Amino acid sequence: MLDIFKGYKGRAVEVLKSFKMRVWGNCTINTTRGKFEGIILPRSENDDDKHIVLKLPTGYNVGIDIDTITGMKENSFKEAHYKIPEKEFPYTPGLPKVKLLGTGGTIASRLDYRTGAVIPAFSPGELYGAVPELAEICNLDTEKVFAVFSENMGPEQYIKLAVSIGEEIKKGIDGIVIGHGTDTMHYTSAALSFMLQDLPVPVVMVGSQRSSDRPSSDAALNLMHAAYTAGNADIAEVLVCMFGPTSDEYALLHQGTRVRKMHSSYRSTFRTIGETPIASVKRGEIKPIKTDYNRRRDDKKVKVYPYFEERIAMVYYYPNMHPDMIDSLVDNGYKGIVIIGTGLGHINKPVYPAIKRAVAKGVHIYMTVQTLWGFVHMFVYDTGRDLMSMGIVPAENMLPETAYIKLGWVLGQTTDPEKVRDMMLTPIARDITEGEPYNGYLIFQGGIPEVEEFLKTFHK
Repeated sequence: MLDIFKGYKGRAVEVLKSFKMRVWGNCTINTTRGKFEGIILPRSENDDDKHIVLKLPTGYNVGIDIDTITGMKENSFKEAHYKIPEKEFPYTPGLPKVKLLGTGGTIASRLDYRTGAVIPAFSPGELYGAVPELAEICNLDTEKVFAVFSENMGPEQYIKLAVSIGEEIKKGIDGIVIGHGTDTMHYTSAALSFMLQDLPVPVVMVGSQRSSDRPSSDAALNLMHAAYTAGNADIAEVLVCMFGPTSDEYALLHQGTRVRKMHSSYRSTFRTIGETPIASVKRGEIKPIKTDYNRRRDDKKVKVYPYFEERIAMVYYYPNMHPDMIDSLVDNGYKGIVIIGTGLGHINKPVYPAIKRAVAKGVHIYMTVQTLWGFVHMFVYDTGRDLMSMGIVPAENMLPETAYIKLGWVLGQTTDPEKVRDMMLTPIARDITEGEPYNGYLIFQGGIPEVEEFLKTFHK
């Protein structure tokens, strides 16, 4: 009997029982806050027992506090079956061959509005059923390399992914798409930028900010943009392909070492920092923004460097930081530390003794800046000069996350201080640039008249 209450427990089950309701039932719920109509969705076993979740006709979900419910009526019932309609992905002569490597999460899905089920799609046939436009873009094959949430991605996954991409390139694929959660996508894109060098084809990372059961989902369009880029772009780099503006107009192709997730929920969350994106893409058209990028080649040669030292840390400096923050890392065997310092690359004096102890024990320490935009300039003030004399190395304008990934990659190959320094400060895939373009730093402040006029005239 309890099977009909999938995931519900405690008081929520009692309410459903009292009104003879079932999960997947299309119902009307009267509450002290108004009337709601929709499909009762299952709940996770970790959720509370105080809410009932409805899939509204708009596609959005709403949680209803059971204490506000005055009446419930089931209008119809159709239990969901988690199987997406699958069609054989057609082969079209002349279209590029693209391989989609999955790392976890839902690349695309189909929503059954009658049942409320969100059905994940991954096989070529499932993806064709969910996003049929893909068949007009490429000949697609898929492989699930592993299935983890992006917060669980790490060196083991970076290495396996780099090796898998190298093997696919040698087999003659025209382009690679990597489905990835957005939260740590910029870490993985940096890792692949260092592990895969001199690429002959595009390697395009893609995800979605909003799940496919939402009307505003960006999943399908992002996937189409990424597939087109992988199969047709002349840009043989590790790229992140996500929405440009918040609208559905086009996507941007970001350099894997200079991109960062900058908003928790906007579809246009990814920004190129201290540089400009490489290109924009919409279906059937790629417009270069830059011209100095690695170009597609006909050969299938790629240099794979699958190395990573895991005992690396990032330390975000804050006022009144104590030296034991650094000492604890050294005591636990960490070999490298990336400090995210204030201003031009500063930390407070009480930490100095810990820095000296760390360097004396062979720990490699590099400085980045909390501002994200701009260069580390540690020779301007006494603080910076003192820190450099202790052995901290300025990491130029590397993003903190990129510096962390690069230091792990470098220390996976050598621990010689001079070699580490040389490798860290030698640019790879624009992780360090000679300077910032005039339009590499743009933050528009809302409320300022000229910005408000711009937003009204154009769009955000």
